[in-house]
Amino acid sequence: MTSNPELCPCGRVAQPADARKALPLAYADCCGRYIDHWDGAPAPDAESLMRSRYTAFVRARADYLQATWHASTRPATLDFDAGARWLGLELRGHQTTGPERAEVEFVARYRVGGRAVRLHERSRFVREAGRWYYVDGDIR
Repeated sequence: MTSNPELCPCGRVAQPADARKALPLAYADCCGRYIDHWDGAPAPDAESLMRSRYTAFVRARADYLQATWHASTRPATLDFDAGARWLGLELRGHQTTGPERAEVEFVARYRVGGRAVRLHERSRFVREAGRWYYVDGDIR
């Protein structure tokens, strides 16, 4: 872990042998290594990609979101609500659905205009040429 005290918005924690000592990961040691270097080492699995995409939404990183969105469903542009305040991510589950496919279920919470919003989605991912891409998702 680096000495950077900034915690990663995705909430991932280090998994030491003693679970009581689990600590949240720093941004640079977690999603930052994918977002800030997306042309380098890709996220190793669909869960890591989903977490890094949540963090990219928190940081309004359209470049990363576009680069990790499958070409078949990628929007031409992305708009961010400047007033959105992201509150947290909860991973509900993930599963492999084929040799190069996976699904991740999550709940992302944010506040906009004084109103709390809860986004519950089961997202689909595909791996092509060694990289995972977000395809689409079903809102729950």
